[in-house]
Amino acid sequence: MKAIDREWIIKKVLLVLAMMTVLGIAMIIFFVVKESIPAFRQAGLSNLASSDWSPESGRYGMLVFFTGTLATSLGGLLLGAPLAIAAAVFLTQMAPRRVKTVVGRGIDLLAGVPSIVLGWLGLTVLVPWIRALTNSTGTGILAASILLAIMVIPTITAISKDALEAVPRSYREAALGMGATRWQTIRQVLLPAAKPGILVAVILGMGRAIGETMAVALVIGPATVFPKSLTSPTHTLTTKILIDMGESTGVQRSALFAMGLVLLLLAMGMILLIRLVTRRMQPVR
Repeated sequence: MKAIDREWIIKKVLLVLAMMTVLGIAMIIFFVVKESIPAFRQAGLSNLASSDWSPESGRYGMLVFFTGTLATSLGGLLLGAPLAIAAAVFLTQMAPRRVKTVVGRGIDLLAGVPSIVLGWLGLTVLVPWIRALTNSTGTGILAASILLAIMVIPTITAISKDALEAVPRSYREAALGMGATRWQTIRQVLLPAAKPGILVAVILGMGRAIGETMAVALVIGPATVFPKSLTSPTHTLTTKILIDMGESTGVQRSALFAMGLVLLLLAMGMILLIRLVTRRMQPVR
């Protein structure tokens, strides 16, 4: 077989594999949209966008769950992103080789811990600790945010680390040659140069936090009410789908699929935001 024939076959195989991925995504979107249509037709958009969830009364508002999703995700990012970026800076700029190996492997292992295990630890260790500290139930946005922070750290650290390592070595050498200290070099040269990659890491961490289900479900409460404080029970889109989907029928089931559609749109928005960030921050040639 000629080399050109092999190349043609490889191209076609790769094209088929790529199209299978696209087809799978399209089928997921089609199925979720199809199952969501009855809720939009029978309940209406204003009903779904309200804060009243009472299927017995024909109310399917998801605003409470949407608020819980954003609150826990942003809380997890506020707690986890600074730690993850600091870990990436330490691993790439300060850590001795042995320490870098141990810490790096530890963070990689953290990424492999199942979410149900982290959720169980949160329920048995974190929630009682918050309960004793705040004199509350211990469940709520604070517990969920701490768990999500732990879960997004590996993702943000790994991508931020790659972004920092991709900065040309000449940048660091030039800054040090001009008399800058190591911290000045990191803060004024390396971090700005790696900013696009770090922003992508944070956005991907946000997507990871938005889609988490099991760990959040164990520590969020749950309760179908707006959170009054960081330690009051509430719900998220993912936890509501998890808890209600098994026994739901009719419009209620379709409303849960509509929540899944909202999550899908949020994920797509994150991807578009990544594209926008990377495109705007590419150097002009």
